[in-house]
Amino acid sequence: MGLRLFRQLLKLVLICILGLGILQFRTTAVYAQTFDDLQKQIDDLNNRMQLLNAAITPNENQLKDLDSRITKIRGDIQVAQVQANNDSQTIAQREVQLASQYQIFTQRVMQTYKRTFFDSPLLTLLSNSDATHLTLDLTYRAAAEKQDNKLIHQTGSQIQDLEQQKSGLVARQKQLTALTTQLNTQANSLQALLQNAYKYRDQLTGQIAALTAQQKAILDARSGSVTTSVGDVPPADDFNASIAFKPQAPSDSFAVFAFGAYTHRKGLSQYGAKGRAMSGQSYKDILQAYFGKQPENRDTGGTISVAGIGRINFETTYMYGIAEMPSSYPMEALKAQAVAARTFAYRYEQSGQTICAGDGCPGQVFLRSKSNNPPDGWKQAVNQTRGQIVPDVVGFFSSTTGGYANPVGWDTKCGNQSCWTGDAYEKIANSPWFYRSWYRLNYYNSSSSCGRNHPWLSQQEFSDIINAWIVRKNPNGADASRIQPITINQCHVGGSGGNPYSMDELRDFANKSGGAVTHVNSVSVSNSNAGVTTNVHLDTNRGGLDIPGSEFKSTFNLRAPGYMSIPQNSFSFFNVEYKS
Repeated sequence: MGLRLFRQLLKLVLICILGLGILQFRTTAVYAQTFDDLQKQIDDLNNRMQLLNAAITPNENQLKDLDSRITKIRGDIQVAQVQANNDSQTIAQREVQLASQYQIFTQRVMQTYKRTFFDSPLLTLLSNSDATHLTLDLTYRAAAEKQDNKLIHQTGSQIQDLEQQKSGLVARQKQLTALTTQLNTQANSLQALLQNAYKYRDQLTGQIAALTAQQKAILDARSGSVTTSVGDVPPADDFNASIAFKPQAPSDSFAVFAFGAYTHRKGLSQYGAKGRAMSGQSYKDILQAYFGKQPENRDTGGTISVAGIGRINFETTYMYGIAEMPSSYPMEALKAQAVAARTFAYRYEQSGQTICAGDGCPGQVFLRSKSNNPPDGWKQAVNQTRGQIVPDVVGFFSSTTGGYANPVGWDTKCGNQSCWTGDAYEKIANSPWFYRSWYRLNYYNSSSSCGRNHPWLSQQEFSDIINAWIVRKNPNGADASRIQPITINQCHVGGSGGNPYSMDELRDFANKSGGAVTHVNSVSVSNSNAGVTTNVHLDTNRGGLDIPGSEFKSTFNLRAPGYMSIPQNSFSFFNVEYKS
């Protein structure tokens, strides 16, 4: 085995052994709950995947080379075997030919032997009567001896040469067979290593997929995967979270305001329905706007299965107890809500499924107390739309979409972005979540705020978030898992704590990655015609910076202190306010 092949095999063995050991550790010790810790693990696994692929590729090529060499050598062996067989036949034929000469050969050898020991010049002289006969006899004897010697030499040389050829072919065949065995052993060993490497690569792929799924779950939790509705009673407005608080905000501070609440932006906007009803639209107009279809009648008699309750009457029990919109809303908005809720439930009833009844589950809130004594406004809305659903839609709804919903698009009086935000129906309805800065644990105004009484960030805090983005783009030795809120051990977000970089530490890493931001002079935000923030432009001490909207959102949700967040999980629609 060559030194190069040995090194490649050793490299692959080490990667497999070390990699499998690390994989086992990751499998049993994955406990991190933060996005960046998971990202670090995914990056680590991807790096190992790249190393593994880098090791597999040359060894795959080496295996192909070995196979090619083995095939060639096997062919050489076959050629050598044929040649050996041919030479053996030639030797056998020549041995047959020599057999007839063997007696002459042995006689000649014997005569030569006798001549050497018994003939003498004196006897030759005495046996001839005259000089002529003596000369002829001596000449004959010399010629015969010469011929005998020549025949003996030629025959011996031929036999020796053939035997050497035969021995050489046998030796070569043994060498080729041994080399083939060696190459087969190398190829089998390499094939086994490659199979282990492929298995390890499959395991890595599975681990990456699992971590990515967990990462997504954490991002969903931070961004707000639970879609909110107005509820039976409208939420009390948190004045400090509204733009009205800006004049009282500290100087030289920043706040991120989201357009819309925890929403999927699908179907009916409850505050939008209220604004449309206030603007004189009927419930059919509202449904047409949000679902693109008019309601139709269906047979909704009988019962529906409700989780934790059992089967109850669909219209006069279940529908009466839907607690998704205050009964104080305009009647046309209540009717639109009743049809949307009935549409959602009708799909469950028709498919034989049990519908969830709790807040935040994939269903809609049902209250037995409301069902037993439904408010007049809601009861009228249910009765006056009895049996009506929007065909072939799910019936999604949420409280506030930020002025853009699917499939309606811009939810404004003019029907496009030109009159947004002023003539957005949610703003007309005075939704407290239309333009809000989120700094509490969830959407309840009474929930924890991690000791903050407003969402405005100091210059140092906001610059720190920008430095987090710089380091995430180019870690340059930084541990990405430590890009966490500096308050995470006091106010847990997405886990049970962590080891976040201090602002000074993060600033040092940012300096290694193009320069840290220590001061932001101004900020401007751009959004697309699809209601998505596309870019955040910053004028900083190191010059202008442009951050894609999605990257700003994810970095903000990772590094912002306390419970600050942009609560949108499938899109990013926000603005950054600056108080000079």
